Amino acid sequence: MNAPQDPTGFGDDDRYGSDVLAGFSKRAPRAAAPEMALEPDLVLETVADGWVGAVVAWDATGVHLEDRFGRVRVFPRTTAFLVDGRPVRVVVPAVAPKGPARTASGSLAVAQDRARVARGGRILVEGRHDAELVERVWGDDLRVEGVVVEYLEGVDRLGAFLDELRPGPGRRVGVLVDHLVPGSKESRIADAVAAGRHGAHALVVGHPFVDVWQSVTPAALGIPAWPSVPRSIEWKHGICEAFGWPHATQADIAQAWQRILGRVRSYADLEPALLGRVEELIDFVTAE
Repeated sequence: MNAPQDPTGFGDDDRYGSDVLAGFSKRAPRAAAPEMALEPDLVLETVADGWVGAVVAWDATGVHLEDRFGRVRVFPRTTAFLVDGRPVRVVVPAVAPKGPARTASGSLAVAQDRARVARGGRILVEGRHDAELVERVWGDDLRVEGVVVEYLEGVDRLGAFLDELRPGPGRRVGVLVDHLVPGSKESRIADAVAAGRHGAHALVVGHPFVDVWQSVTPAALGIPAWPSVPRSIEWKHGICEAFGWPHATQADIAQAWQRILGRVRSYADLEPALLGRVEELIDFVTAE
């Protein structure tokens, strides 16, 4: 009588056994990805779709990553990330031990209830971007000192502004202008103010940059240097074009500035040529 055929076809030489899952539970569990504390400019790559970006912020919505084209996406903190090709699990950094608190300008912080009533004196800047940058770095200091910042919407309006403000004792006015270099329109206006009737109580200083954007250090933006823009091209448009950012409308320019401003976290992200001038103005308008 013939023996029944083996339906598996393996006969007695079944190296895998009858249960291919036998012993599966005995395999070592996969090691958990190591934790990594979030920090600004940490470069993360998502496992799911390969998005690569630097950390620009984190909050209840997730981790904000900005890629090299300036685009920002928000990912849940539970997202599977890679750092240098290795899996990590991102966590919010532990609170550092408390020491003397400092403002973004590097000054010792003063409790908000110490802020004083606004002085008669003030600081004037050329435009909204200048005002936002000064607020970002010196805002806490200025509130403590009671100094208000206003923008001129163009240095050509400076004379009329000073006539209206009428600087005097206890009402000094400091003015920050762009591109204050010998022979420029700005330098001629500054010289006229110094020699005019407001000269004793108004101080005009400036930085050498074409625009206040350029006072942000290249290192803060992750670039080797600011792009060179031909004089035939409007400077901000040329910068946006070099970065590959939209620049057709004023809204595009405003969005570009917010990308740049977002990289400024303290005085260390600004050029000394701007830092010194703003500090000089604060000293001038707060002098008793």
